[in-house]
Amino acid sequence: MSSSTKGETLLDTVDNLSAMYADMFVVRHSSSGAAHLIASHVASHVHVINAGDGRHAHPTQGLLDIYTIRHYKKDFAQLSVAIVGDVLHSRVARSLIHALTTLGTPDVRVIGPRTLMPTGVEQLGVSVHHDMREGLAGCDVVMMLRLQNERMKGPLLPSAHEFFKSYGLTPQKLALAKPDAIVMHPGPMNRGVEIDSSVADGPHSVILPQVTFGIAVRMAVMSILAGN
Repeated sequence: MSSSTKGETLLDTVDNLSAMYADMFVVRHSSSGAAHLIASHVASHVHVINAGDGRHAHPTQGLLDIYTIRHYKKDFAQLSVAIVGDVLHSRVARSLIHALTTLGTPDVRVIGPRTLMPTGVEQLGVSVHHDMREGLAGCDVVMMLRLQNERMKGPLLPSAHEFFKSYGLTPQKLALAKPDAIVMHPGPMNRGVEIDSSVADGPHSVILPQVTFGIAVRMAVMSILAGN
């Protein structure tokens, strides 16, 4: 919100927009909990959609990711899903983990260096792997995450090149997954950092359909809320 750069508080901005009779707020904010704060502040008839808050959650991204997996894999009950990369700073990872475990996915794995793995992440119902080849073995779905450099504090990685060598998705590493595995990415992609171009543009990639599905899913969310 540009008004915040001019010194206006978040709730003052919300009050001004409410005075324009806004019925719905789509909130993307750098602070975790911002959408919840707004929802507890506005009138009961006003709907608040969390479009990403800090490191906390990205619910609509989680919905479109689940829709994408459902489209290609149908049943969650037999799936192995690997989420790879900067799990520590990823609100996308948290929302996807919550959705997958809620839907009964039996094998959800997070893969990444120790410095980019949240403490106690196992409590979310996932298994943790620091060796990518071990983590990818037999997976049905591979979700690659972007390095969230803008949220990192201090040197958590030696270099992007070293990260790619250990955790970048290449054809050789993808070959360890199932032959019909799909590759996903919430975007924007860093080619040569977390994913090789030959994989991003290859036959296993569903990254562009994932974007397309996101339009329908977010329209559905707004349509459902507008009808209430």
